[in-house]
Amino acid sequence: MKRIYNVLIVEDEIPAQTNLRRLIEKHFDDLRIVGTQSSVVGTVAWLRDPANRPDIVFMDVQLSDGMCFDIFAQTPVQAKVVVTTAYDNYALRAFRINSVDYLLKPIAPDELQAAVERCRKALASEEPAPSPDADMLREILGHAGRDYKKRFAVRLGDKITVVNTEQVAYFYAEDKYTYLVTVEGRKLILDASLDAVSEQVDPRQFFRLSRNCTVAIGAIAGISKHLSNRLKVAIEPKPDFDVFVSRSRTADFMNWLEDK
Repeated sequence: MKRIYNVLIVEDEIPAQTNLRRLIEKHFDDLRIVGTQSSVVGTVAWLRDPANRPDIVFMDVQLSDGMCFDIFAQTPVQAKVVVTTAYDNYALRAFRINSVDYLLKPIAPDELQAAVERCRKALASEEPAPSPDADMLREILGHAGRDYKKRFAVRLGDKITVVNTEQVAYFYAEDKYTYLVTVEGRKLILDASLDAVSEQVDPRQFFRLSRNCTVAIGAIAGISKHLSNRLKVAIEPKPDFDVFVSRSRTADFMNWLEDK
């Protein structure tokens, strides 16, 4: 009888979460997704529930309310861990040292296949998975995590203007373009996608409200309840579109506001 492996996905970006789920469901009939989480708080609570026993955990490095090492520091993780990351080789050594596998984003099907096969072999040995060294991960990943983008070089015709992140009110995506809006109301086009930009800025200062908008804490002018308990966010400078918090991100957004 074929063994079925329970999988937990920890990923705060819905498109990335959806893509990973699609790859798993398409290529692995022995993997069963039993849960998805988007934050440190939610993941720790899920893992502490005795009813939840994942065999494999796919875990993003940067989550909505912290980094993955915060999970290891708060609760034992008995499953095989595969970290999904956009970090370079500088940070990747943290995972190998801690017997944690990793996948570079964007995830390629063949690399996912290899990672799953390594997990299968490790689980077949029936030896308990070593608990990752949270302090070591904090030292290495924490250093990498602090290296957030401090400025953006934006092309304006044949000129280049530099915008410090402190001058950014929000980023948004529209019609296949990504825009940076400054606190003075200037609207500039970026070469990078909103997904990429959102990963580059400090999560303590910026929050991905939805698929098309990431806002700075200082740009939030007010929050109100809307239909179906959705949250509507007032931003200054005022955009020419309504800004709502995705339902799946509401709890994380409130925690972020309170700096939990």
